[in-house]
Amino acid sequence: MKKTLFIVQASVIAAVYASLTILFAPISYGQIQVRISEALTILPFFTPAAIPGLFVGCIIANIFGGNGMIDIVFGSLASLIAAYLSYRAPKKWMVPLPPVIINGIVIGFILNYLYKYPLLISMAWVSLGQLLACYVLGYPLLLTLERYEDIIFQKEG
Repeated sequence: MKKTLFIVQASVIAAVYASLTILFAPISYGQIQVRISEALTILPFFTPAAIPGLFVGCIIANIFGGNGMIDIVFGSLASLIAAYLSYRAPKKWMVPLPPVIINGIVIGFILNYLYKYPLLISMAWVSLGQLLACYVLGYPLLLTLERYEDIIFQKEG
């Protein structure tokens, strides 16, 4: 039962992440981006199933992004690392921080490599978009979901 629940949660998270990214494609890709789906990066706070869920969702979203294998591989690995670090965050307010930092650095490098955008400016723009998605959208989502955690994430007790 636990394995099935893990797979279902990961699959739903992947589907929602990919769908939101693709639905909001005009603002999900590029040097200046705010991926609405990045608000979901708070989900590792509630379930480890969010780690592979966000990773797979990002792979799917990046396939549609048009930046090729570099973004599919390295952009998605950045999300995997950020999700794991969010899961391990020692304080609740720190949960959204790893995606801001990791994606700002990695996606900034990807954009610099692919489009020759200035590296530090790319990192700054991506980080700013991540701050908006992860803290302005994601952190209030975390606080809201926390009220219903036992119901939504099938916690016992």
